[in-house]
Amino acid sequence: MELGADRLPGQLANEPLRPAYLVAGSETLLVLEAADAVRAAARAQGIGEREVHDMEGRDADWAALEASLHAPSLFASRRLVEVRLPTGKPGADGGKAIAAFCAAPPPDVVLLVIAGEWSKAHAGKWSEAIAKVGHVAIAWPVKPHELAGWIGARLRSRGVKATPDAVARLAQRVEGNLLAAAQEVDKLALLLQGQAEVLDAGRMDALVADSARFDVFRLVDAALNGQPAQVSRIVAGLRAEGEAIPALMGMVVKELHTVTALARARNFAAECKALRIWDSKQAVYKRALARHAPERWQALLVAAGGVDRISKGRVRPGRETHDAWLQLERLLLAVADKGALRLLAS
Repeated sequence: MELGADRLPGQLANEPLRPAYLVAGSETLLVLEAADAVRAAARAQGIGEREVHDMEGRDADWAALEASLHAPSLFASRRLVEVRLPTGKPGADGGKAIAAFCAAPPPDVVLLVIAGEWSKAHAGKWSEAIAKVGHVAIAWPVKPHELAGWIGARLRSRGVKATPDAVARLAQRVEGNLLAAAQEVDKLALLLQGQAEVLDAGRMDALVADSARFDVFRLVDAALNGQPAQVSRIVAGLRAEGEAIPALMGMVVKELHTVTALARARNFAAECKALRIWDSKQAVYKRALARHAPERWQALLVAAGGVDRISKGRVRPGRETHDAWLQLERLLLAVADKGALRLLAS
């Protein structure tokens, strides 16, 4: 059965666990929450053993997974086996392995397949096999005109009441970033702690500081996600608020170090584990890596060092190229857009 990712928790609450689940989509937050709902249901129904298999590219060992699926549980009567497909495509071997499992699922195993990308082109006999014995939950992106409704529903689920204008104001501030929206909603729920107050637009502004929109984390994410217009807006906001560039450069340099390391790595998943990168951030890095070659990331990292020196006054002032804010914006625009690389030389 196929359903939206938002409907999966309700379905899980009303039935025993099925043999297999597929949670897929590019909306990272929704995928994570749907997968967490399956994990929570598994724990509630007495499944204490969990295995995780990262299946990416040539390093995917489907034979080992098949052997694990049909091996008896060592420490519990039932197991949850997670298969992570960053590209959403298991290939011929993976598709056969998943379909074979669904054709005769062992009674002691629940299979959870998590796909980081999804479209009609990703579907096949393997996903149809999961749908026959379990559920396929797709986390479709929330469209701009749907964002206010999504935020309003999330506020209500956390016990927060808000006027339509207040909800619209919050939607404007988070600029389509669902993870940021979820964090703001959780913060509001904590601040209000069950108060009966109905938030209007003015009260929403007071509780959600402007810095939530123009902070360095959003700035770096906008660059890595390939959003040059948002980069320029956030830089302008930070500059207007009087932020000090040296305080920002530590995070910028750290993120560029991380992307450079990932660009050089032979195995993306293994490097993410080594660097302790959360699943929710991996999609951001993948989009960035597709934009520039490894040597270009190294050059951008070197350029960041130059901006850092300018921000600390280690070059003679007076020239436009020694304006630290201008150079920071040019650097991050180059990260976000290949066409902006020429700005670094100007």
